[in-house]
Amino acid sequence: MLRFIFSFFGAIFSAITLGIFMVALSIGAVFWMYGRDLPSHEALANYEPPTISRIYSGEGQIIDEFAKERRLFVPAEEIPDLVKAAFVSAEDKNFYKHSGYDLMGIASAARDAVLSRGKNVRGASTITQQVMKNFLLSGDRQAERKIKELILATRIEGTLSKDEILELYLNEIYLGANSYGVAAAAQTYFNKSLSELSPGEAAYLAALPKKPAELHPVRDYDDAIQRRNYVLREMFENGYIDAATRDAERDQPLRSVQNGDYEDFRVALPPRDYFTDEIRRQLSENFGEGEFFTGGLSVRATVDPELQQVAEVALRRGLEDYDRGNGIWRGTRLTIDAAELETEEKWRAALAATKAPRDIELNGRWYPAVVLSVSGENARIGIEDVPEDDDGHWIVAKDVQWARKRLDDGKLANKANVAGDLVSVGDVVLVRAMTSDADGSFIRWTLRQVPEVQGGLMAMDVENGRVLAMQGGFSYQHSVFNRVTQAQRQPGSSFKPFVYAAALDSGYSPATIVIDAPIELNTPQGLWRPKNSSNKYYGPTPLRTGIEQSRNLMTVRLAQEVGMDVVASYAERFGVYDNMGRFLANSLGSEETTLYKMTAAYAMFANGGERVEPTLVDRVQDRYGRTIYTHEQRTCPDCVSPAINVGYGPRIESNRERVMDPITAYQLTSMMEGVVTRGTASGTVNLPVPTAGKTGTTNESKDVWFVGFTSNIVAGCYMGYDSPRPMGRGAYGGTLCGPVFTELMKAATAKYGGSKFDVPPGGHFIKIDRFTGARLPDDASGDFVVAEYFRDGEEPIFGLTYDGGFAMGSNLPLFDRGEGPDEAKQVTNSSGGTATVGPKANFGTLSAGGLY
Repeated sequence: MLRFIFSFFGAIFSAITLGIFMVALSIGAVFWMYGRDLPSHEALANYEPPTISRIYSGEGQIIDEFAKERRLFVPAEEIPDLVKAAFVSAEDKNFYKHSGYDLMGIASAARDAVLSRGKNVRGASTITQQVMKNFLLSGDRQAERKIKELILATRIEGTLSKDEILELYLNEIYLGANSYGVAAAAQTYFNKSLSELSPGEAAYLAALPKKPAELHPVRDYDDAIQRRNYVLREMFENGYIDAATRDAERDQPLRSVQNGDYEDFRVALPPRDYFTDEIRRQLSENFGEGEFFTGGLSVRATVDPELQQVAEVALRRGLEDYDRGNGIWRGTRLTIDAAELETEEKWRAALAATKAPRDIELNGRWYPAVVLSVSGENARIGIEDVPEDDDGHWIVAKDVQWARKRLDDGKLANKANVAGDLVSVGDVVLVRAMTSDADGSFIRWTLRQVPEVQGGLMAMDVENGRVLAMQGGFSYQHSVFNRVTQAQRQPGSSFKPFVYAAALDSGYSPATIVIDAPIELNTPQGLWRPKNSSNKYYGPTPLRTGIEQSRNLMTVRLAQEVGMDVVASYAERFGVYDNMGRFLANSLGSEETTLYKMTAAYAMFANGGERVEPTLVDRVQDRYGRTIYTHEQRTCPDCVSPAINVGYGPRIESNRERVMDPITAYQLTSMMEGVVTRGTASGTVNLPVPTAGKTGTTNESKDVWFVGFTSNIVAGCYMGYDSPRPMGRGAYGGTLCGPVFTELMKAATAKYGGSKFDVPPGGHFIKIDRFTGARLPDDASGDFVVAEYFRDGEEPIFGLTYDGGFAMGSNLPLFDRGEGPDEAKQVTNSSGGTATVGPKANFGTLSAGGLY
């Protein structure tokens, strides 16, 4: 009997032992099978999460940020213990005790699932397992994924410390509102850094990983409070806070940015503009879009915020002045349904949802508004961000009498008399407050509109290429297309300096005489007869007068003499074109380029002929602070020397390529000073320091330009319709862009100064008659006298006349000072006869580029 008992229990023990062995073997086989080909957990030790790239001004202020996932990476040692405690309490209270998985948690989750018959299924994953799921595995709840989680969690616990695992978790976790990681979430919900969070705020963040979309601080307030208080209770039970703190925080309301209790962190950021968006575009091309949006780059921009603000206002003022002068009302073309206007709450919500621009500052902020009613002569409006008052806000009749409405058939209505002639109920409009010039007191609300004509404006340092200001249109929020860098337009006469530069380097001088007379050329497109804007011809004229008065015919003859191959090589050398066409019409600026390229090219005139590359970025650093790009390539041998004498700056050595002889650069600069002092820009460009530049107006005034510079700053302005069409009579580079350039450069010279242009060595001055090119005595004086700079050892020959190979006009007399603009001249026509051309000359019907 005893033997039987021993045999029975022995059999049972053997069966149990064999069963345990088989279970262990099966579990081992499962883990071996699923443990093969798993992602490398060791890669997490070098993990670099996608983080925000930020753009800073020169003063270190954040001016923009870009990210696919809004994440601010914070090392474990900089994450407060309070924040760690909140997440550990909410997600994994045994985090610091287990080895990657929590058997008690798994058993508890299994029990709950059985008791609820599958209705209460929870993951029971530790923080370590969640890290594995987030980084290396899918997010489904399949048993296979859970097994892999356990395997990887065990492995990672042997590779990383607990704090390193928690660092990965707290920086990766999604917490709603496009916020990834605790630092970004603290900023999004409370506009605070992690160290500024209260226990209750940390508890709310720790409540979000389970269901961030269902715990919104306003929409789901009660659920958010309940879950926050649960985390506070867990923090107390785990010994991280005392009872007094738990109770005090539990009784606090949930204050948040979303509820208006804290200011949104975005308020501190200026609206995105053309400058930072162009940085985004260029760096995405240079570094790759993925690296820019996820690499956590720190970008130091070249922008001068004060000058940028002036550029925005100056261009907007110029565009609006032109638009108001046309007197055509278009509005925003946005409307709100009448049903949405029944209550203030409804129309404010509907107005906030419209895409009206909200980044316009010009004589005050421009606000989106909606027309609530039209009665009698006036229209009542509701204005975004402006509280209603007892009388309401109104557009009065006299505010609309400058405009005519464009009808649906394209025709123009009669000039408006009352507000209802321009606006209807439900129309979304832009308004600003009109104030008194005397004391700034409010007068009335006035209608505004984004002009249909557009333009670009930029300023840069002539020595280092740093772009200080860039405005690519009237409003970035209305149109993100950047007219500085992306608009390909004809530069017109603003291209002429490159023709003159080629000529000066080819042996011509500012006193060289070129005939200003009619030209005829047979082209595949027909007979080409270029003409001057004035429809007049002035005979043999010095180069200086030709560029000052922007003579087209002189420029064409000069290009013919020098050769279009030479002219094109200069344009390509200066970066205006990559491969310029060798057509004679291109000497008048008929080939398209960008304002960005033109302005950079003019900088090389200003700095004495050295290549300068424009840049919007001084430096780029990676997430670890290492510099991966810097624009400045010049060397400073004295910068490390402590022995620099008082009053002297360090010596900077230029290693830039020379693209033009410095004497040529000075000659051309001197000639372009004449454009400003007595030429086509003399009426609108007026700065307190020496200024040079060139206007540009294409055929039918489809594009108007002015590019100019002082001794240290170059700026360029362009205006035109995005779909090119004539801008009307009186639209010239000098009249439209001249004032815009002046407004910007007055601010630039006030800040950066300016001086006389440096005279390079190796030359001497000779006084000449600027009308005839004749040499004058050294003591000559008068408004007809100009001192031209000539190279040493080259005695200029005065009186030589060039006609470019075109015989027409060889019989004309020299253009004399005092000659009236209305005088007629005899010219030789194509058949060999003579004709009189004068104030009403209409010689030629086809032209290209050029004009003023």
